[in-house]
Amino acid sequence: MDAVQLSFETPVVQIGDTIVTLGGLSIGLAALACLVVIAAVASRRRSHRRQEEARVAAEAAAGERAREMEARFAEIMGAQAEMQGRMATIAEVFGSRQSEINKSINERLDGMSQRLGNTISQQTKATHENLSRLQERLAVIDTAQNNIQALAKDVVGLQAILSDKQTRGAFGQARMETIIADALPSNGYAFQPTLPNGVRPDCIVHMPNDAPGLVIDAKFPLEAWNAIRDAGEPEAQKQATQRFRRDVEVHIKDISDKYLLKGETQDTAFMFVPSESIFAEIHENFEALVQKAHRARVVIVSPSLLMLSLQVVQAVLKDARMREQAHLIQGEVVRLMDDVLRLDERVRKLQTHFGQAQRDIDQILTSADKVTKRGAKIEALEIEAEGEAPAEKDKPKVVSVPDHGGRLKLHVSE
Repeated sequence: MDAVQLSFETPVVQIGDTIVTLGGLSIGLAALACLVVIAAVASRRRSHRRQEEARVAAEAAAGERAREMEARFAEIMGAQAEMQGRMATIAEVFGSRQSEINKSINERLDGMSQRLGNTISQQTKATHENLSRLQERLAVIDTAQNNIQALAKDVVGLQAILSDKQTRGAFGQARMETIIADALPSNGYAFQPTLPNGVRPDCIVHMPNDAPGLVIDAKFPLEAWNAIRDAGEPEAQKQATQRFRRDVEVHIKDISDKYLLKGETQDTAFMFVPSESIFAEIHENFEALVQKAHRARVVIVSPSLLMLSLQVVQAVLKDARMREQAHLIQGEVVRLMDDVLRLDERVRKLQTHFGQAQRDIDQILTSADKVTKRGAKIEALEIEAEGEAPAEKDKPKVVSVPDHGGRLKLHVSE
């Protein structure tokens, strides 16, 4: 018992200065449960009382309505005899109105069903079209992804090409040869020719008027440039930059010493760089190399600049060919003028023949008019003979007399 009392008196929570024990909490919960039960019972009683009041009010209203219905029924029974004739008419009108209402409702329902069907069909069609467009876009995305994968493979292959020095040289040579072959005729250049000093440049462009050829070199030191790109630390990048500058200077000197031969080649040679980005980087970050190349009469060219230079050379070659063919063109012009003069002479002769023919036609028309008039006169004499027969001696005589043109001319004598 003491243990139970101790457990009931065990404090549970303290609110301010008030300590709530376990027994107090239990009593409070019991009291709360009693209050809930009392509230539920009271609510049920109020609900039952409201239902009873509603039932009583409904019964009262029903009684009132019953009394009203009885009075109304009495009035209807009194007027039934008077209303019998009208009821048939009202029933007929009501039937027709009901039919019209049913017809209108059916028409509206049919219209709504049709519109709903059309809307569903349109939505279905739009959904199919959207799905079709989505499938087309997905196909385009798949194609683009395949192209990207193929491009990645090509980039990997290009990286493998550029990793080998000999392959890099072949790559630059092939690109240079493609540009030159597209821009110049086959007799305007030569690949890997042999100069009098025994060296073989990558390409030489033949100039007009037996002028010395223009040498183009495609062996750019790409491995030194790639070393700059691959260098991570500043010190390694500095060493790679120095190596690139040294290799380019050596290459420029080799071009100037080997390919610039007085009387055999032009005073300037081209050093082909197979990349526009490398060309831009050289002009932006290695200005000293560009100046040194200019002093050595070596021009650094990119693919686009080489193409532009070849277009200028092509224009010069075309102008030279025009000058070589100038005397032939002049001879052709002289022969063309002779043909034009002969054509003019023959046209004038033809015009003279046409004039003579026109005069002959005019004379023929004049003679035809005269013959027509003579025929009319003869016809008039025949009509007169039918009306009155003249004496034999009084009859006119018709004789044929040739005129100056050899043609016959009718003459009537009295």
